[in-house]
Amino acid sequence: MTANGLITIESRYGPEETMNRFEAEVRASGMTVFAHIDHAAGATTVGLPLRPTELLVFGNAEAGTLLMQSVQTVGIDLPLKALAWQDAAGTAWLSYNDPVFLARRHGVEGAENTTINAMAAALKAIAGKATATS
Repeated sequence: MTANGLITIESRYGPEETMNRFEAEVRASGMTVFAHIDHAAGATTVGLPLRPTELLVFGNAEAGTLLMQSVQTVGIDLPLKALAWQDAAGTAWLSYNDPVFLARRHGVEGAENTTINAMAAALKAIAGKATATS
């Protein structure tokens, strides 16, 4: 499922395990994890219900810097983010922004597209391993 640059993949695992698997793959690929946020836990602290929803903020400083050197506004969408969440039917999903969409959004062109394509391929592979869809 893709909508407005958001790629969403059904997971064979629950949201927590999906995110743990995704984070492990991100780290194994040499990327940096900047934050792991449990939105449902945050909702609980203010007395509100929220189905499992976890966000991971991660990236690669070299790749991100190359893109920002080309078009600095891409920094608003970096580092990358992935969201593991559960819908009302109990199905777990993993969503992330498509790097190709982000490049178009900010007008990244030329040699930087090699970086974008590598990012897109890496995210697809990592997401596939985390959700067991590849």
